[in-house]
Amino acid sequence: MAQRSVLREGIVAGVIGAAVVAVWFLAFDIARGKPFFTPGLLGAFVFQGVTSPVRVEPALGPIVGYTILHGLAFIAFGVIAASIMAASEQEPNLFIAFVILFACFEAAFFALIGAVSQSVLGALVWWAVLIGNLLASVAMIGYLLRAHSALPLGLIGSWAGVLREGVVAGLIGAAVVAVWFLALDLIRGEPLRTPAVLASGFFRLSGGEGILLYTAAHGLAFIVFGIVGAVLIAGAESQPLFAFAVVILFTAFEIFFFGATLIAAKWVLDEVAGWAIFVGNILAAAAMLAYYLKGHRRLARRLTEAWAEED
Repeated sequence: MAQRSVLREGIVAGVIGAAVVAVWFLAFDIARGKPFFTPGLLGAFVFQGVTSPVRVEPALGPIVGYTILHGLAFIAFGVIAASIMAASEQEPNLFIAFVILFACFEAAFFALIGAVSQSVLGALVWWAVLIGNLLASVAMIGYLLRAHSALPLGLIGSWAGVLREGVVAGLIGAAVVAVWFLALDLIRGEPLRTPAVLASGFFRLSGGEGILLYTAAHGLAFIVFGIVGAVLIAGAESQPLFAFAVVILFTAFEIFFFGATLIAAKWVLDEVAGWAIFVGNILAAAAMLAYYLKGHRRLARRLTEAWAEED
């Protein structure tokens, strides 16, 4: 019965994820006047080897084929996630594997996107693909956490406090990066040059509109990242091994940003020095960790003592 329950949960989670992506792209394609263009193009790419979106028209065969393949992939992922979630109820430390699984899911997404030709990627609109993927992840995690509500409550306690801590940590990280690049731009005599370049690279927008959009997206990304970090830090209070998941999270965040830059606009790295991006993110990570540990002094003390014992 338990096995059937896990299998059912996994299938439902996978169907939810696949449906969220499908609905998102249906709405996106309709908004740009090209209904079913995304599944049609991806189906043509997968099943017909099409490498250019020129003259590609949505056809029933590629759309159905890609929809089935896409759904099966999400169901397989959902079953694995549900299995790990169920096992975590018996052994809370295994929840780290759940976090790693979704981090690998994002990494696999970037690897697959890298295999798509630049012309196809441009037609798909990379940020729309990213948003669809993130929406699916949130929906699947939300469903699985609802089905196992006792697990997150036992690990992190009150959601309200964790949410507030995550939002504040995210804002701190975003502010540190913003101040770092503002200082570099002022030294070069080009105020706001970096956000302008990044807005052009990621959103193909220039001027004040592009800077505002990039700043908002940058802040939102850090807030989401901060909330995930706060959840793991809260879990580490009762299960110290979760501190390892925090390290994985921050490492994955660095890889994620550089991967997004390479996919969106590789030339951005010619305009904004790679070391400057790396240092900015390291400063942000240090500031966020300092804020987390300030609110979790017992955890900080335990980690310090464990480090001293290893020495």
